[in-house]
Amino acid sequence: MMYSFFKKSYSLFFILFFCVIACDSKQEYSQIETDSDNKAHKKNYLNHHDSAKYLGKEACIVCHQNQWHTFQHTGMGQSFGKANTSKSKSQLNHNSVLKDPHLHLNYHPFWKDSLLYLKEFSNKKTVLKKHKRVEKIDYIVGSGQHTNSHILNTNGYLTQVPFTYYTQDGTLDFPPGFENGNNTRFSRKIGLECMSCHNALPDFVLGSENKYKKIPEGIDCERCHGPGSIHVERMKLGKGVDISKEIDFSIVNPKKLPRDLQFDLCSRCHLQGNMVLKNGRNFYDFKPGMPLSEVIDIFLPNYENSDNQFIMASHVDRLKMSSCFQKSEDLSCLSCHNPHISVQQKNRKEYDQTCLNCHQDSKNNTCSAPKELRNNKSCFECHMPKSGSSDIPHVSITDHKIGIHSPKDSTNTKQGAFIDLYCVNNENPDDLTLSKAYLQQFERFESLPILLKKAGEKLQKFGLNEHSFSSYVHLAYLQKNYPKIINLAAKTPNKWLTQTKATYDNDDAWTFYRIAIAYQKTQQFSLADSYYQKAVVLAPFVLDFKVKWAEMKIRFGIQQKNIQMISDAQKLLLEVLKENPKYEIAYTPLAYSYSLEANYTLAEEHYKKALELNPNNINAKTNLAGLWVVQGKKKLAKQLLKEVLAYQKDYPLALQMLKSLELE
Repeated sequence: MMYSFFKKSYSLFFILFFCVIACDSKQEYSQIETDSDNKAHKKNYLNHHDSAKYLGKEACIVCHQNQWHTFQHTGMGQSFGKANTSKSKSQLNHNSVLKDPHLHLNYHPFWKDSLLYLKEFSNKKTVLKKHKRVEKIDYIVGSGQHTNSHILNTNGYLTQVPFTYYTQDGTLDFPPGFENGNNTRFSRKIGLECMSCHNALPDFVLGSENKYKKIPEGIDCERCHGPGSIHVERMKLGKGVDISKEIDFSIVNPKKLPRDLQFDLCSRCHLQGNMVLKNGRNFYDFKPGMPLSEVIDIFLPNYENSDNQFIMASHVDRLKMSSCFQKSEDLSCLSCHNPHISVQQKNRKEYDQTCLNCHQDSKNNTCSAPKELRNNKSCFECHMPKSGSSDIPHVSITDHKIGIHSPKDSTNTKQGAFIDLYCVNNENPDDLTLSKAYLQQFERFESLPILLKKAGEKLQKFGLNEHSFSSYVHLAYLQKNYPKIINLAAKTPNKWLTQTKATYDNDDAWTFYRIAIAYQKTQQFSLADSYYQKAVVLAPFVLDFKVKWAEMKIRFGIQQKNIQMISDAQKLLLEVLKENPKYEIAYTPLAYSYSLEANYTLAEEHYKKALELNPNNINAKTNLAGLWVVQGKKKLAKQLLKEVLAYQKDYPLALQMLKSLELE
């Protein structure tokens, strides 16, 4: 159809009404897609305006039922949903048990009454009861074409749990990053960066890292077409556009975008890497039809001997390496992919036809390879072979670097030495953005000293000002150069240190937190206290800030014999646990504060709660042993200390306490 209308029952009315307003509409939208109009695409989409609102897929389905019917079967359409048997691809039974030899913990996912649960348990003998923790899984992330991973929702705080089902080979294993002693159990935060690619845009709580008011279920129409409110309103008013002749600038049609903007749209999620937000930007700011570099620059590391290594979401990066792309003016993701139709449902001859549009043999339009090698294969089977990714185990993905591949190309060779970071979507990132990329690479991915050195060089070139101040503090924090942080804080203009507006990235809050740590490390508790307060005001739902602030108040309260400081710490910790009762790191300092008041019953209760959530919490175990010593339960205390040392044989406090008890 050439026209889109809001309700089918009103279509005749809209056709008549459209005739009346056609002249006005044509003046407003009369821009046909040509090379000279590329700049118009970057500024004339009405749904780029702040007044445009996201309505959700329900508003789109009214007119676009056919597209929605096929789209919901695609990988994007099935990207996120509630954990139920229809969403899950997991094949589970009583033998479905993961074992973590590093933590001495086991994991058994199971179904009960169509609900998915994960049981964490240990068979080790202990003074306390054997550990068993059961959590109901709330969401599944992943379409199931490659994986199903699993999300826990605790009062809006989303965390990833320690099991993934790898569907291609039917394997139950730990999620990427949880293996080899890195199992974070139930505490890996699902922040806006993760959620905004694997799902439609959620209702995120400002001043948090991973708290949400509302969670959509699957990538929807507006992720690729932009907010729909203006488009829907114009369709209601009959302000349709003849899309065979004109571009409807009330909504983005990716097919009508210039190639660079098509790539930017796909790159938002299909170019995984080290994402660096521009100053003042957030993950909601990018809208289809915008240059991605206005909001985000995406960096990848370059290593020696890594030409054939690639990560799961590297489609755009790999395609741009192809001669086919470099020699073509119009080859893009949409040349092969129809986002409304699953790749599994598309006829492979359609993919071949894209290749044959350029690669045609004048005699018989067949592949030039010998017949014995062709074996009735499609072009992509040889020229875009499947391979494992370097970041996710148990998966096989299509390499989007089109070319002539040898068998050894499909085998990821051992990673060589780090060379540098490069920006995939921006040829000329500025020095401040580069410094942030090096800092994030060091903090999130690999702690290479060269990264901090390069970050410092870029910051020096950019200079110290209100835009770079937070990065200067961040660099010194990662270098553990606390005097430098204090020097920076002391010499900066006051306006840099009086931010009062919460942001999605909590950048100012993190800066204040790092300054607080610096003052705390140098025993300047009053100044540390003031900066913790600044951080918590800006980010009240970043619970780590409150826990660290409370721990400092307890230490300072002991030193100053200040009962009020202990009481203030308790208040902060209780606020944390009211927000998230499963925030295990808050229980131990709270229990300790109760023991300082000689409230041994409450202290023991909270130490045990900490250990119910995490049996390997050695601080909780050691402190509980100390509490039992005070209560005269020395035999139990010895046993508990031996458990600590069995888990971490060189833990100093436990060694000291056990030695003292054995000398008695």
